[in-house]
Amino acid sequence: MSHANPVSVFTGHLPGTREYRRLLAGLFFAGVATFAQLYAPQAVLPQIAAEADVSAATAALTVSAATLGLAAAVIPWSMVADRICRVPAMVIGISAATALGVAAPFSPDITVLLLVRLLEGIALGAVPAIALAYLSEEVDVRHAAAAAGSYIAGTTVGGLSGRIVAGPIGDVVDWRTGVWATAALCAVAAVLFVWLVPRARGFAPGRSRKPGARALGGTQSRGPASEPPGVASAGAPGILVRLWAAFRAPGQLALYAQGFLLMGAFVAVYNYLGFQLSAPPFSLSHTVVTLLFLAYLAGTVSSPWAGALATRHGRLPVLLAGIGVMAAGTALMLVPWAPAVLVGLVIMTAGFFAAHAIASGWAPARADPITRAQTSSLYYLGYYGGSSLFGWCLGLVFAALGWAGLVVGVLIMCAVAASSALLSLRAGGTTDAAR
Repeated sequence: MSHANPVSVFTGHLPGTREYRRLLAGLFFAGVATFAQLYAPQAVLPQIAAEADVSAATAALTVSAATLGLAAAVIPWSMVADRICRVPAMVIGISAATALGVAAPFSPDITVLLLVRLLEGIALGAVPAIALAYLSEEVDVRHAAAAAGSYIAGTTVGGLSGRIVAGPIGDVVDWRTGVWATAALCAVAAVLFVWLVPRARGFAPGRSRKPGARALGGTQSRGPASEPPGVASAGAPGILVRLWAAFRAPGQLALYAQGFLLMGAFVAVYNYLGFQLSAPPFSLSHTVVTLLFLAYLAGTVSSPWAGALATRHGRLPVLLAGIGVMAAGTALMLVPWAPAVLVGLVIMTAGFFAAHAIASGWAPARADPITRAQTSSLYYLGYYGGSSLFGWCLGLVFAALGWAGLVVGVLIMCAVAASSALLSLRAGGTTDAAR
């Protein structure tokens, strides 16, 4: 007797299709709406410090509070996404974050500002917690690395736009007006995201796994027992089981460490570079310092390029190369000459986003499909946890040891990240490194 399944199997959108283009465009605008408001205060930290009469490290908490909230929220958001599906969860998060972004500049003092920024970060957690899991489920597996690189490129545009909007306006008017302008930009981007992003076809709430997917124990599910996308499964494991499976999967801790260490180092450089360049021997104006954030465009270029290289050469070599480029650029910023610092910043930014594009896309791609959202969330838990921790504590290093001390700290973190990747991720061989 024939047991033909009437439900067609969805294997992912292919490049060149309308849905693929809308998916990448929608996630691009989600990145703008998320990362513009997440990092907008970074461009006006000296003004916040002066108005509130606080130290550089305390002013930097306006960034760290948001990233801390985001880090705390990524796992709960992954649970929400598993229950109500990917796109609705992201829409809720972006909408709430935009409203809080408008409210933040009304804060009467630094304490209230930090609280609002914490809540804003919690809302913003929806996009990084879900976007790459959604992408890996909706894009054909052969093109997932390149698509992830394109998404990360969109996040760089978001981070850049928030800084270059808030910074110059904050310099001319005040920091509050600069942050408001960024919130308006994010509202437009959020509307475009909702309009463009296609509904999920590779996932439905309660679905166990795609046909042929690996089970939690690493075995391959076969035959008619494998359910097509959209079919619910009453036997899906609970959230704690999925989190534990995502945490203990071979090699995943090394990928989480990439986000934790590299993002922490990256944010620290951008947090305190403005303070360094505003002081002798540079003594640059705030407007000129803000323009240095244009170095973010290097990440817009390097992210999709890294994804394309990974498709041809495997992820591990490109990840290690990205870390090496990041370290070289950071070392160049020790030269007490503004053009050398700018070149070093561009190189460091390109290297960081290349490494991040590989690590962030690799973590959910190598995970069991049933734990994909949790794997992506754990990566971003480390990513924004590192941003919050090192974005603040390297400020204490900066205050005690100066710029040179901060740079040495960043180089040590790059070395640890590269070592963990080399030791843990090459064990799977060429096949795994290319996945």
